[in-house]
Amino acid sequence: MTIGSSKPERRPDGAALVIAAILAGLAVIIFWQTSQMRLPPLQQRVGPTVFPYVIATGLVLLAIGTVVSAMRGSFPERSKDDYHAIFWIVGGLIGQILLLSTAGFSIATGVLFAFTARAFGRGPLWQTILIGSVFAFVVWFIFAKGLQLSLPAGLIENLLTTGSF
Repeated sequence: MTIGSSKPERRPDGAALVIAAILAGLAVIIFWQTSQMRLPPLQQRVGPTVFPYVIATGLVLLAIGTVVSAMRGSFPERSKDDYHAIFWIVGGLIGQILLLSTAGFSIATGVLFAFTARAFGRGPLWQTILIGSVFAFVVWFIFAKGLQLSLPAGLIENLLTTGSF
């Protein structure tokens, strides 16, 4: 007669528990910040606080679901990190940040697009920068000209909208 279980003991997924804690923390911050909003009496029932409360509630539900999955051990096996791809993406983000105020939205976002495409094995870099810049210009044009939102203009934006640098 054997005492105990023959099944191996499952341990909770630590990374998933950390993710659940971050989700719950974000929900608490949203609940707290939304509760601090001062509203006129007319807007107190249904106003600008409704949507943040819905988002925070959704985050709490996601956190609970993540904890349950972590305790059951039902997360799929994670693959190894590809640091080469991570460095390409981080390099693209840094490039966008550095170029945004000088080269403008289209070129800076084109660089981010190209570096991210390179991280996923696409290339060549010159071609993906060109493709990304064209797509980014379309986005810039819709937001800056169509919706009158302020996005940083650079060489391409000034040349194609005003005809001068």
